[in-house]
Amino acid sequence: MRLTQIAADFVRGKRVRHFAVAFMILAGLSSPAMAADAFPSRSIRMVIPFAPGGSNDTVGRALAQALSKKLGQSVIVDNRGGGGSTLGTEIVAKAPPDGYTLLFVSSSFTTNAAIKRSLPYDPLKDLQPVAFVGASPLAVVVGTAFPPKTMPELLAYARAHPGAINYGSAGVGGINQLGTEMMAAAANVRFTHIPYKGMGPALTDMMGGRVQMALPGLPPVVQLIKSGQVRGLAVTSEKRSPLAPDLPTVAEAGIPGFSLEIWWGVFAPANLPEPILAALNKSINEVVASPALQQVFAGEGVEARPQSPAAFGDYVKAEIARWAKVIKDANIPME
Repeated sequence: MRLTQIAADFVRGKRVRHFAVAFMILAGLSSPAMAADAFPSRSIRMVIPFAPGGSNDTVGRALAQALSKKLGQSVIVDNRGGGGSTLGTEIVAKAPPDGYTLLFVSSSFTTNAAIKRSLPYDPLKDLQPVAFVGASPLAVVVGTAFPPKTMPELLAYARAHPGAINYGSAGVGGINQLGTEMMAAAANVRFTHIPYKGMGPALTDMMGGRVQMALPGLPPVVQLIKSGQVRGLAVTSEKRSPLAPDLPTVAEAGIPGFSLEIWWGVFAPANLPEPILAALNKSINEVVASPALQQVFAGEGVEARPQSPAAFGDYVKAEIARWAKVIKDANIPME
Protein backbone atom coordinates (compact mmCIF):
# COMPACT_ATOMS: atom_id res chain seq x y z
CA MET A 1 0.00 0.00 0.00
CA ARG A 2 2.78 2.36 0.83
CA LEU A 3 4.38 1.92 -2.62
CA THR A 4 0.96 2.37 -4.27
CA GLN A 5 0.31 5.65 -2.40
CA ILE A 6 3.73 7.00 -3.35
CA ALA A 7 3.05 6.22 -7.02
CA ALA A 8 -0.36 7.96 -6.85
CA ASP A 9 1.13 11.05 -5.23
CA PHE A 10 3.76 11.17 -7.95
CA VAL A 11 1.12 11.10 -10.68
CA ARG A 12 -0.93 13.81 -8.94
CA GLY A 13 2.22 15.94 -8.64
CA LYS A 14 2.82 15.70 -12.35
CA ARG A 15 -0.78 16.72 -13.02
CA VAL A 16 -0.40 19.71 -10.73
CA ARG A 17 2.75 20.75 -12.54
CA HIS A 18 1.07 20.36 -15.95
CA PHE A 19 -1.88 22.42 -14.73
CA ALA A 20 0.47 25.15 -13.53
CA VAL A 21 2.25 25.25 -16.89
CA ALA A 22 -1.09 25.41 -18.73
CA PHE A 23 -2.25 28.25 -16.48
CA MET A 24 0.91 30.23 -17.17
CA ILE A 25 0.43 29.80 -20.92
CA LEU A 26 -3.17 30.99 -20.73
CA ALA A 27 -2.14 33.94 -18.57
CA GLY A 28 0.45 34.84 -21.19
CA LEU A 29 -2.27 35.03 -23.81
CA SER A 30 -3.89 37.89 -21.92
CA SER A 31 -0.68 39.93 -21.66
CA PRO A 32 -0.55 43.36 -23.38
CA ALA A 33 1.57 41.97 -26.21
CA MET A 34 -0.93 39.20 -26.93
CA ALA A 35 -3.81 41.66 -26.56
CA ALA A 36 -2.21 43.90 -29.18
CA ASP A 37 -2.04 40.96 -31.58
CA ALA A 38 -5.82 40.68 -31.31
CA PHE A 39 -6.39 44.45 -31.56
CA PRO A 40 -8.86 45.55 -32.71
CA SER A 41 -11.49 42.94 -31.99
CA ARG A 42 -14.42 45.36 -32.29
CA SER A 43 -15.32 48.74 -33.75
CA ILE A 44 -13.36 51.88 -32.89
CA ARG A 45 -14.92 55.25 -32.10
CA MET A 46 -13.16 58.26 -33.60
CA VAL A 47 -14.31 61.52 -32.03
CA ILE A 48 -14.04 64.57 -34.29
CA PRO A 49 -14.55 67.58 -31.99
CA PHE A 50 -16.08 69.69 -34.76
CA ALA A 51 -19.46 69.86 -36.46
CA PRO A 52 -19.90 67.96 -39.74
CA GLY A 53 -18.61 69.77 -42.83
CA GLY A 54 -15.36 71.61 -43.49
CA SER A 55 -11.79 70.35 -43.76
CA ASN A 56 -11.64 68.90 -40.24
CA ASP A 57 -14.58 66.62 -40.93
CA THR A 58 -13.57 65.79 -44.51
CA VAL A 59 -10.03 64.73 -43.60
CA GLY A 60 -11.14 62.93 -40.42
CA ARG A 61 -13.83 60.91 -42.19
CA ALA A 62 -11.48 59.96 -45.01
CA LEU A 63 -8.97 58.73 -42.45
CA ALA A 64 -11.65 56.76 -40.57
CA GLN A 65 -12.80 55.07 -43.76
CA ALA A 66 -9.28 54.10 -44.82
CA LEU A 67 -8.42 52.91 -41.32
CA SER A 68 -11.54 50.72 -41.24
CA LYS A 69 -10.33 48.84 -44.31
CA LYS A 70 -6.81 48.57 -42.91
CA LEU A 71 -7.84 47.23 -39.51
CA GLY A 72 -10.75 45.08 -40.63
CA GLN A 73 -13.03 46.75 -38.08
CA SER A 74 -15.38 49.72 -38.38
CA VAL A 75 -13.98 53.10 -37.34
CA ILE A 76 -17.11 55.06 -36.48
CA VAL A 77 -16.96 58.87 -36.66
CA ASP A 78 -18.58 60.71 -33.74
CA ASN A 79 -18.85 64.49 -34.35
CA ARG A 80 -18.82 66.31 -31.00
CA GLY A 81 -18.51 70.00 -31.78
CA GLY A 82 -18.52 72.68 -29.10
CA GLY A 83 -16.18 74.73 -26.97
CA GLY A 84 -13.75 75.28 -29.83
CA SER A 85 -13.06 71.51 -29.92
CA THR A 86 -12.70 71.15 -26.13
CA LEU A 87 -15.96 69.25 -25.66
CA GLY A 88 -15.01 66.32 -27.87
CA THR A 89 -11.44 66.38 -26.61
CA GLU A 90 -12.62 66.04 -23.02
CA ILE A 91 -14.71 62.99 -23.96
CA VAL A 92 -11.63 61.19 -25.26
CA ALA A 93 -9.41 62.34 -22.38
CA LYS A 94 -11.79 60.62 -19.94
CA ALA A 95 -12.32 57.44 -21.97
CA PRO A 96 -10.68 54.08 -21.15
CA PRO A 97 -7.14 53.80 -22.58
CA ASP A 98 -7.84 50.68 -24.62
CA GLY A 99 -7.45 51.96 -28.17
CA TYR A 100 -11.17 51.87 -28.91
CA THR A 101 -11.71 55.62 -28.46
CA LEU A 102 -9.59 57.96 -30.57
CA LEU A 103 -9.52 61.72 -31.12
CA PHE A 104 -9.03 63.33 -34.51
CA VAL A 105 -8.01 66.90 -33.83
CA SER A 106 -6.46 69.91 -35.50
CA SER A 107 -4.18 72.81 -34.57
CA SER A 108 -6.90 74.06 -32.22
CA PHE A 109 -5.61 71.45 -29.75
CA THR A 110 -2.48 73.54 -29.24
CA THR A 111 -4.02 77.01 -29.57
CA ASN A 112 -6.60 76.09 -26.92
CA ALA A 113 -3.84 74.88 -24.61
CA ALA A 114 -2.06 78.23 -25.00
CA ILE A 115 -5.00 80.67 -24.86
CA LYS A 116 -7.35 79.13 -22.28
CA ARG A 117 -6.72 79.65 -18.57
CA SER A 118 -8.25 76.31 -17.75
CA LEU A 119 -9.35 73.24 -19.66
CA PRO A 120 -11.37 70.22 -18.50
CA TYR A 121 -8.31 68.09 -19.34
CA ASP A 122 -4.53 68.39 -19.34
CA PRO A 123 -3.44 68.33 -23.00
CA LEU A 124 -0.02 66.90 -22.17
CA LYS A 125 -0.96 64.48 -19.37
CA ASP A 126 -4.45 63.20 -20.18
CA LEU A 127 -3.94 62.45 -23.86
CA GLN A 128 -1.46 60.31 -25.77
CA PRO A 129 -0.21 61.45 -29.20
CA VAL A 130 -0.74 58.55 -31.60
CA ALA A 131 0.01 59.78 -35.12
CA PHE A 132 0.53 62.95 -37.11
CA VAL A 133 -1.77 62.88 -40.14
CA GLY A 134 -0.91 65.91 -42.25
CA ALA A 135 -0.75 69.66 -42.62
CA SER A 136 -2.14 72.37 -44.91
CA PRO A 137 -1.21 76.04 -45.39
CA LEU A 138 -3.19 79.14 -44.63
CA ALA A 139 -3.48 81.95 -47.17
CA VAL A 140 -2.90 85.67 -46.86
CA VAL A 141 -5.87 87.22 -48.66
CA VAL A 142 -7.10 90.80 -49.06
CA GLY A 143 -10.15 92.48 -50.52
CA THR A 144 -10.00 93.39 -54.19
CA ALA A 145 -10.61 97.07 -53.43
CA PHE A 146 -7.60 97.20 -51.08
CA PRO A 147 -4.58 98.79 -52.84
CA PRO A 148 -1.81 96.23 -52.08
CA LYS A 149 -1.58 93.59 -54.80
CA THR A 150 1.43 91.66 -53.47
CA MET A 151 2.79 90.60 -50.10
CA PRO A 152 5.64 93.16 -50.19
CA GLU A 153 3.08 95.89 -50.98
CA LEU A 154 0.94 94.74 -48.04
CA LEU A 155 3.89 94.96 -45.65
CA ALA A 156 4.92 98.37 -47.02
CA TYR A 157 1.35 99.64 -46.56
CA ALA A 158 1.28 98.29 -43.00
CA ARG A 159 4.55 100.05 -42.16
CA ALA A 160 3.28 103.32 -43.62
CA HIS A 161 -0.11 103.03 -41.87
CA PRO A 162 0.45 101.29 -38.48
CA GLY A 163 -2.75 99.62 -37.25
CA ALA A 164 -4.80 100.82 -40.22
CA ILE A 165 -5.21 97.34 -41.74
CA ASN A 166 -8.14 95.54 -40.16
CA TYR A 167 -8.09 91.76 -40.39
CA GLY A 168 -10.96 89.39 -39.75
CA SER A 169 -10.67 86.10 -37.91
CA ALA A 170 -12.88 83.24 -36.72
CA GLY A 171 -12.59 84.49 -33.14
CA VAL A 172 -10.19 85.38 -30.34
CA GLY A 173 -7.47 82.82 -29.74
CA GLY A 174 -7.94 80.86 -32.97
CA ILE A 175 -5.17 80.11 -35.42
CA ASN A 176 -6.42 82.84 -37.82
CA GLN A 177 -5.77 85.49 -35.19
CA LEU A 178 -2.66 83.98 -33.66
CA GLY A 179 -1.13 83.29 -37.06
CA THR A 180 -1.74 86.87 -38.21
CA GLU A 181 -0.20 88.26 -35.02
CA MET A 182 2.80 85.96 -35.42
CA MET A 183 3.23 87.19 -39.00
CA ALA A 184 2.91 90.83 -37.89
CA ALA A 185 5.57 90.33 -35.22
CA ALA A 186 7.93 88.65 -37.69
CA ALA A 187 7.51 91.56 -40.13
CA ASN A 188 7.56 94.22 -37.39
CA VAL A 189 4.19 95.63 -38.43
CA ARG A 190 0.86 96.10 -36.66
CA PHE A 191 -2.62 95.03 -37.75
CA THR A 192 -5.98 95.54 -36.01
CA HIS A 193 -7.99 92.43 -35.12
CA ILE A 194 -11.73 92.20 -35.84
CA PRO A 195 -13.11 88.89 -34.48
CA TYR A 196 -16.08 87.13 -36.05
CA LYS A 197 -17.99 83.94 -35.22
CA GLY A 198 -16.40 82.14 -38.15
CA MET A 199 -14.25 82.74 -41.21
CA GLY A 200 -17.31 82.83 -43.48
CA PRO A 201 -18.63 86.13 -42.06
CA ALA A 202 -15.08 87.51 -41.91
CA LEU A 203 -14.50 86.80 -45.60
CA THR A 204 -17.91 88.24 -46.51
CA ASP A 205 -17.03 91.49 -44.75
CA MET A 206 -13.61 91.50 -46.40
CA MET A 207 -15.20 91.20 -49.84
CA GLY A 208 -17.53 94.04 -48.84
CA GLY A 209 -14.61 96.25 -47.80
CA ARG A 210 -15.38 96.33 -44.07
CA VAL A 211 -12.10 94.60 -43.24
CA GLN A 212 -9.07 94.52 -45.50
CA MET A 213 -7.30 91.25 -44.78
CA ALA A 214 -7.71 87.69 -43.49
CA LEU A 215 -5.69 84.53 -42.90
CA PRO A 216 -8.02 81.59 -43.63
CA GLY A 217 -7.11 78.04 -44.50
CA LEU A 218 -6.16 77.81 -48.17
CA PRO A 219 -8.68 75.16 -49.39
CA PRO A 220 -11.84 77.15 -48.52
CA VAL A 221 -10.62 80.26 -50.38
CA VAL A 222 -9.00 78.76 -53.47
CA GLN A 223 -12.14 79.21 -55.58
CA LEU A 224 -12.64 82.75 -54.25
CA ILE A 225 -9.09 83.57 -55.35
CA LYS A 226 -9.51 81.96 -58.78
CA SER A 227 -12.84 83.73 -59.36
CA GLY A 228 -11.34 87.09 -58.43
CA GLN A 229 -13.62 87.64 -55.42
CA VAL A 230 -10.60 87.98 -53.14
CA ARG A 231 -6.93 88.58 -53.88
CA GLY A 232 -4.46 85.93 -52.74
CA LEU A 233 -1.04 87.26 -51.77
CA ALA A 234 0.83 84.28 -50.28
CA VAL A 235 0.61 80.91 -48.54
CA THR A 236 2.07 80.32 -45.11
CA SER A 237 3.71 76.92 -45.68
CA GLU A 238 7.41 76.34 -46.31
CA LYS A 239 6.69 75.25 -49.88
CA ARG A 240 4.18 76.49 -52.44
CA SER A 241 0.91 74.61 -52.45
CA PRO A 242 -0.25 72.51 -55.42
CA LEU A 243 -3.69 74.03 -54.84
CA ALA A 244 -2.38 77.49 -55.71
CA PRO A 245 1.08 77.10 -57.25
CA ASP A 246 1.19 80.72 -58.43
CA LEU A 247 1.03 82.06 -54.88
CA PRO A 248 4.46 82.57 -53.30
CA THR A 249 5.16 81.55 -49.74
CA VAL A 250 5.24 84.26 -47.09
CA ALA A 251 8.94 83.48 -46.68
CA GLU A 252 9.54 84.05 -50.41
CA ALA A 253 7.45 87.22 -50.41
CA GLY A 254 9.04 89.21 -47.63
CA ILE A 255 9.29 87.42 -44.25
CA PRO A 256 12.25 85.02 -44.45
CA GLY A 257 11.91 81.87 -42.36
CA PHE A 258 8.20 82.30 -41.72
CA SER A 259 6.18 79.08 -41.69
CA LEU A 260 2.70 78.27 -40.39
CA GLU A 261 0.30 75.43 -41.11
CA ILE A 262 -2.95 73.93 -39.95
CA TRP A 263 -2.27 70.34 -38.92
CA TRP A 264 -4.29 67.25 -38.05
CA GLY A 265 -3.44 64.29 -35.86
CA VAL A 266 -4.80 61.42 -33.80
CA PHE A 267 -4.72 61.15 -30.01
CA ALA A 268 -5.87 58.53 -27.53
CA PRO A 269 -6.45 58.59 -23.77
CA ALA A 270 -3.21 58.58 -21.75
CA ASN A 271 -1.68 55.30 -20.58
CA LEU A 272 -2.50 53.50 -23.81
CA PRO A 273 -0.62 50.15 -23.79
CA GLU A 274 2.56 50.44 -25.84
CA PRO A 275 1.78 47.53 -28.20
CA ILE A 276 -1.62 49.04 -29.08
CA LEU A 277 -0.06 52.49 -29.53
CA ALA A 278 2.54 51.01 -31.88
CA ALA A 279 -0.12 49.11 -33.84
CA LEU A 280 -2.28 52.21 -34.29
CA ASN A 281 0.65 54.40 -35.28
CA LYS A 282 1.82 51.87 -37.87
CA SER A 283 -1.65 51.49 -39.37
CA ILE A 284 -2.32 55.24 -39.55
CA ASN A 285 1.11 55.95 -41.05
CA GLU A 286 0.42 53.36 -43.74
CA VAL A 287 -3.05 54.60 -44.67
CA VAL A 288 -2.06 58.28 -44.89
CA ALA A 289 0.47 57.25 -47.51
CA SER A 290 -2.09 55.25 -49.51
CA PRO A 291 -3.22 56.49 -52.98
CA ALA A 292 -6.89 56.63 -51.90
CA LEU A 293 -6.20 58.96 -49.00
CA GLN A 294 -3.65 60.95 -50.95
CA GLN A 295 -6.40 61.80 -53.45
CA VAL A 296 -8.61 63.19 -50.67
CA PHE A 297 -5.66 65.04 -49.18
CA ALA A 298 -4.84 66.66 -52.52
CA GLY A 299 -8.31 68.20 -52.67
CA GLU A 300 -7.81 69.71 -49.22
CA GLY A 301 -4.24 70.84 -49.81
CA VAL A 302 -3.00 68.44 -47.14
CA GLU A 303 0.52 67.06 -47.13
CA ALA A 304 0.85 63.69 -45.35
CA ARG A 305 3.38 63.68 -42.48
CA PRO A 306 3.71 60.16 -41.02
CA GLN A 307 5.88 60.07 -37.91
CA SER A 308 6.31 58.32 -34.56
CA PRO A 309 4.16 59.07 -31.48
CA ALA A 310 7.24 60.53 -29.75
CA ALA A 311 7.99 62.89 -32.65
CA PHE A 312 4.36 63.96 -32.81
CA GLY A 313 4.38 64.59 -29.05
CA ASP A 314 7.47 66.79 -29.36
CA TYR A 315 5.79 68.74 -32.17
CA VAL A 316 2.69 69.35 -30.04
CA LYS A 317 4.77 70.62 -27.10
CA ALA A 318 6.68 72.97 -29.38
CA GLU A 319 3.43 74.30 -30.89
CA ILE A 320 1.93 75.03 -27.47
CA ALA A 321 5.09 76.91 -26.48
CA ARG A 322 5.09 78.86 -29.75
CA TRP A 323 1.48 80.00 -29.36
CA ALA A 324 2.02 80.90 -25.71
CA LYS A 325 4.83 83.24 -26.80
CA VAL A 326 2.68 84.82 -29.54
CA ILE A 327 -0.11 85.43 -27.01
CA LYS A 328 2.28 87.00 -24.53
CA ASP A 329 4.12 89.15 -27.08
CA ALA A 330 0.88 90.40 -28.69
CA ASN A 331 -0.81 91.03 -25.31
CA ILE A 332 -3.76 88.84 -26.26
CA PRO A 333 -5.92 88.28 -23.17
CA MET A 334 -6.29 84.66 -22.10
CA GLU A 335 -9.80 83.23 -21.95
